[in-house]
Amino acid sequence: MRVATDIGGTFTDLVYVDEKGKIGVAKSHTTPPHFEQGVLDVMEKSGIDQTAIETFIHGTTVIINALTERKGVKTGLITTKGFRDVLEIARGNRPDLFNVRYEKPSPFVPRYLRQEVNERLNYKGDVLSPLDPEEVKEVVEYFRKEGAEAIAVAYLHSYINPVHEKKTIEVIKEVWPEAVITASHEVTKEWREYERTSTAVLNAYVKPIAASYVNRLNSKLLENKAKSQNYIMQSNGGTTTFGQAKETPINMVESGPVAGIYGAAVLGELIGEENIIAFDIGGTTAKCSLINKGEVKVSTDYYIEKNDRNAGYPIKVPVVDIVEIGNGGGSIAWIDEGGSLKVGPQSAGAVPGPVAYGQGGTEPTTTDANLLCGRLSRDNFDYSVDLESVRRAIKEKVADPFGISEEEGALGIIRIANSNMLNALKLISVRKGYNPKEFTLVAFGGGGSMHAAALAKELGVKKVVVPVASSVFSAWGMLMTDLRHDYIQTYIKRLFELEVSEFNQEWAKLEQQAFHQYKEEGVSEENILFTRFADMRYLGQEHTVKVPVPEGELTKDSLEIMTQRFHSLHEKNYTFKLEESPTEIVNLHLTALGTVQKPELPRLEVVNGTKDEALKEVRNVFYEEAGWRETQVFDRELLGPDVEIQGPAIVEEPSAATVLYPGQTLTVDAYGNLLIDTGVE
Repeated sequence: MRVATDIGGTFTDLVYVDEKGKIGVAKSHTTPPHFEQGVLDVMEKSGIDQTAIETFIHGTTVIINALTERKGVKTGLITTKGFRDVLEIARGNRPDLFNVRYEKPSPFVPRYLRQEVNERLNYKGDVLSPLDPEEVKEVVEYFRKEGAEAIAVAYLHSYINPVHEKKTIEVIKEVWPEAVITASHEVTKEWREYERTSTAVLNAYVKPIAASYVNRLNSKLLENKAKSQNYIMQSNGGTTTFGQAKETPINMVESGPVAGIYGAAVLGELIGEENIIAFDIGGTTAKCSLINKGEVKVSTDYYIEKNDRNAGYPIKVPVVDIVEIGNGGGSIAWIDEGGSLKVGPQSAGAVPGPVAYGQGGTEPTTTDANLLCGRLSRDNFDYSVDLESVRRAIKEKVADPFGISEEEGALGIIRIANSNMLNALKLISVRKGYNPKEFTLVAFGGGGSMHAAALAKELGVKKVVVPVASSVFSAWGMLMTDLRHDYIQTYIKRLFELEVSEFNQEWAKLEQQAFHQYKEEGVSEENILFTRFADMRYLGQEHTVKVPVPEGELTKDSLEIMTQRFHSLHEKNYTFKLEESPTEIVNLHLTALGTVQKPELPRLEVVNGTKDEALKEVRNVFYEEAGWRETQVFDRELLGPDVEIQGPAIVEEPSAATVLYPGQTLTVDAYGNLLIDTGVE
């Protein structure tokens, strides 16, 4: 049996597939701060035999929460002499250019815990000044006295030659064996001093937190007699072992969300849709990503807490290109100082949750608004819902200040939430030069299907797909993933000067690293697949384009193919190309997949499945333009293949509801996916 669990801000999801191919799902409430308890709760709720689990895959928000909530450990930083303030200096490209009160983000390591030592390499990796071990010992003793719990080491040009960083680790372990250490070359071998230092610091900052969490989770699994192979979802769309996750936890920063993106790509391949906008609405956030021609874009230009007024903190590790905003089912509606209605980013979370939960929540949320508008049924909540409390909260906090009815106030909340989500969808599509009409929207998460039809119509998307088990789709995506490691090495060479034999040797080194790491993880060579990319640019440029590199032994012809691909991709990304200009390589990027057996998506069994059999009730639902309309409500589990439903309608399942607007059509495909024709021509 393969089991995947995904911890979200409000719910913890589980999907399993047994040896007969049967897929089952479960959902329970997230249990902060002891998130591992939520995993045990959802396992118990699912009724699975935990001793039968062969593979366990886990996605978690523990790392991103520790960073955004500043709940990591006290961390010291050792740098090359003269580079103590690289975190403070950061970059000059401030996002809010005309804000005279702009403040740079505060470093995670205060200045008194940033210490320098004498050592220096040049850009080729040659030693200019040797490392002084005695200085390192003095710095370590200073950190111990100051109560530091972790140490980050980031030296100049160590991405090309980590000799001094390795020696520093040896010295630290000699004088402080218990120290938690992160050297920059262990997490990234890309250049850019500030970004590399930031990544090393953030990894050290959360490393003890990650180790504690993974150990607790592993202990709980062992207590329940589980003898599974255990993996954790990474931000690059693949999985890694518990052991590796404890060493480089920064690779889990987007652990949960990216699984759904990858799952959307797998589903798209299955149903013949290669251009997809993956859209996930959970309890706390909404996430979206664009998949073009079946390719999930992965980038190392990732930031946390970056927005139009904050430069954020760079993390130079491979992360699926994803836009995330603070708008979900639990997002709180509030009125700002200017009298405007806002929704999010504050969230009621799992505790106390929306007013509808009856667990102490007093602020109206998107979930409460959907309930009051009839889009959600009180019968689908785990709690006994007091609709009058919901109505009162929306009346007092939203409707009365604007002099409108409770229903109009609720609809206002939904409209603002939709507007926020629409902006995010435009960021990954229209603003990057893609035509939404050429893409299919795959909607998942607890709230994805409720908002998708309206958003797709406004964005110009013709088709929406609501997959089977949509509310736990990210966990389903984990079952479809392979083990994955990315090996990125800065390698600055002009193409017209490049020796092909040397180029092949560099790729061989990266491949040997991959073989060695997978051997330690128990993956045989025949199950390892490589994909190669080169980050390229025109000579004199700052930024690069990721270019696919031909397979096998490279030749002069291969370099010509790379050059032509670069020109084409550069034109697509920046609208121009300079075919007469020389090009250069900046980074080599090897993606190594350790393939595993994946479950097949079963087709629906045709037992009954007519519309009449699936009809649950008819109730009034409040729509944006049509007002209150009598709306048929269907039970998704009773809908058979090829059933067609005309909007307005609602299709309910235990933890999600699909809202179909007037003029839209829904069809059930052979696998049970809901296909919505949005009415866009």
